[in-house]
Amino acid sequence: MAHFAKIENGIVTNVVVVGDDHEHDGQAFLNSIGLDGTWVQTSFNARIRGKFAGIGDIYDSVNDVFVQPIPEEPEAPETEEVVPE
Repeated sequence: MAHFAKIENGIVTNVVVVGDDHEHDGQAFLNSIGLDGTWVQTSFNARIRGKFAGIGDIYDSVNDVFVQPIPEEPEAPETEEVVPE
């Protein structure tokens, strides 16, 4: 089995499995069955492209790797200063 990640604006939006007979032409095969878009092969055991692609991961096309997004720092809640009387 081969896994392919759909990339939209550099973000993984879907991951699908295709049979080994379509590993070499996964993008064309997926487009031919109506799954349009850009598909990049990913490896469940991370042998290619750094890690297995998960939904929400970033595809770095320059380095040809999938990376996990860095979570944003949560904003500190506003607090009121209490002045003792």
